[in-house]
Amino acid sequence: MTPRPCISRLCRPCRRVAGLAGLGLAALPVLAQSWAQSALDPAGPQARQLAVLSWWMFGIAAAVLAGVTLLVLWAVLRGRRGAQDRPLGTRRGLWVVVGGGVLLPLVSAIALLGASLAVGRETSGPGPGGALVVEVTGHRWWWEAHYLDPQGLRVATVANELHVPVGRPVRVLLKSEDVIHSFWAPNLQGKTDMVPGRTNVAWFQAEREGTWRGQCAEFCGLQHAMMAFLIVAEPPARFEAWLQRQAQPAAEPADALARQGRQLFESRACVMCHAVRGTVAAGQVAPDLTHLASRRTLAAGRLPNNRGSLAAWIVDPQQVKPGTTMPPTRLSGDELHALLHYLEGLR
Repeated sequence: MTPRPCISRLCRPCRRVAGLAGLGLAALPVLAQSWAQSALDPAGPQARQLAVLSWWMFGIAAAVLAGVTLLVLWAVLRGRRGAQDRPLGTRRGLWVVVGGGVLLPLVSAIALLGASLAVGRETSGPGPGGALVVEVTGHRWWWEAHYLDPQGLRVATVANELHVPVGRPVRVLLKSEDVIHSFWAPNLQGKTDMVPGRTNVAWFQAEREGTWRGQCAEFCGLQHAMMAFLIVAEPPARFEAWLQRQAQPAAEPADALARQGRQLFESRACVMCHAVRGTVAAGQVAPDLTHLASRRTLAAGRLPNNRGSLAAWIVDPQQVKPGTTMPPTRLSGDELHALLHYLEGLR
């Protein structure tokens, strides 16, 4: 008997394929963004020094390679012209071996080492005075950031997206909650490891407006490749306005549907992990959602922040990011609609 085609009702394999296709389409807006992630497009003084050093390293390595290659070719061609009567260890041959095989690489390595140490001193350390201080903690697999005032008190808490003022140094206190991570925003600064039980310090400065993508640069588990963040550099006045909004508690629901969504959020397991300031939700093990709707991405850069992606993440996060600690949430269609409406109002 011929099996019925799965038209009216999708079979399980078809549902899985359809889900993956839907997620792929949902991720296209993220992939299409022009968020830069390139050490060859520096947007700050530290990244510029690193880029110059990289080009010097490339140039010197190319020169050494060319020099050694020419010496080898010269020796081969000279030997073919008839030098069988000349012993191999002549003074000229010795200079070729010593100069091309020892002195040239050694001098180049010493020069590059000195340049690397000098650039390392310039790009590391606490940075200049008057810096904005941000405490960044790496989790598997997302980023938590606390903006600190001059007394070291937390002013605002965000996740996976840093905003910084153009022209002002940013001092970053780097920590890890679980395993070794590495904070890397190649357009602005080099890599700095985040080690459990230790606070490492890095600093950077954005010289122009823009949005740059960062990445964990130390393998940290299954979703290491999907542990990204954004750095948004904006004029100081716009940054201060953003920071003031981030410091505020969540806005009260604007309508009955949003109030229903808040009630659902507070009555489910969401409050055990997530925090929404101004509500009973005070979880500390997952991203703070107080201003979720103002962020550009979800799940540490995995998805664009829109209704479809948010629904997929809530209903089945393991399908989006296998291995994540967030469990699936079982909701009816009406309940999901109300919850999405409430979360979309958290700006």
